[in-house]
Amino acid sequence: MKRGILIAIAVGASAVVVLAVALASRFGSDPTLSASPLIGQRAPDAVVSLLPDGQDFRLSDLTGEIVVVNFWAPWCLPCRDEHPDLLATAEAYASSGVRVLGIAYQSDTGHVLQYLDELGWGYDIAMDERSRAAIGFGIRGVPETFFVDRDGTVVAKVTGPVNRALLSATIDAIILGEPVDSGTTGTVQPAP
Repeated sequence: MKRGILIAIAVGASAVVVLAVALASRFGSDPTLSASPLIGQRAPDAVVSLLPDGQDFRLSDLTGEIVVVNFWAPWCLPCRDEHPDLLATAEAYASSGVRVLGIAYQSDTGHVLQYLDELGWGYDIAMDERSRAAIGFGIRGVPETFFVDRDGTVVAKVTGPVNRALLSATIDAIILGEPVDSGTTGTVQPAP
């Protein structure tokens, strides 16, 4: 009888230690941040509407190219900061088989067109009707950027704004077949 009680106490104490270690390892980290389950998976093949003419477009149409999929919105302040870097990257890598696709998140077409007329066009921009692409990619806010390799596999995700150095380093690594990292560069805006 005493032996059974001692075993029960030892098992209970071990469970408390394991729980304490698990909680301590998560202390100080943002529980809303987690790696994308899409890394290593085929990119969602949602249909979006290219601007300015509204032509339907599938992400799988870009298989064979490296694709930078950037979810953004005209009401997103960090998106304004990263836009010039996305424009420069799209231009710099166009001849290397790299496409930048900006997908407007929870935005109306009028505001998106006004934003692009003000800050510039230079890569494909699409509307996400009924947020199907955002749901497929698991978007929690903007900006969020995904990198898709030539096989159509998601190889990295950046949560928060991107800059030219980060874009170039990630694209160069994909071109060279080197491993790439996902990361967080800042906060995202979930809504206007």
